[in-house]
Amino acid sequence: MAEVKSSSPRRVERPLSPHLQIYRPQLTAITSVLTRITGNALIVGVVLAVWWLAAAAISDDAFALANAVSTSWFGDLVFLCSAWAVWYHYLAGLRHLYFDAGHGLDIPTAEKLAWGMIIGSVVLTVLTAIIV
Repeated sequence: MAEVKSSSPRRVERPLSPHLQIYRPQLTAITSVLTRITGNALIVGVVLAVWWLAAAAISDDAFALANAVSTSWFGDLVFLCSAWAVWYHYLAGLRHLYFDAGHGLDIPTAEKLAWGMIIGSVVLTVLTAIIV
């Protein structure tokens, strides 16, 4: 019987995730993830607005504090970001309806719609800030 030499396999140094070195995130994937993030981030603006309304019903002191926070730079930033998130989420919903109808599913059109969501949400937020 022939003797088999037992040698440990030679270890080859490879990266753990080679696809991460060559993968370029697609705009449509980024906008999809951003839609989910903006939907959840809107909770911050809603909590601030509900706190302001509840404080108005509780007492003058509670309202003074809630109003001071809501009208501070922090409150302005939260509400401005919430306005952007509402517009972005709205436009993403329209894009989704368009996709559900079977339109715009080719890559060039989907990327144009993604840029439309990004640019449109910023323009609509600026207009909202100017009007309000």
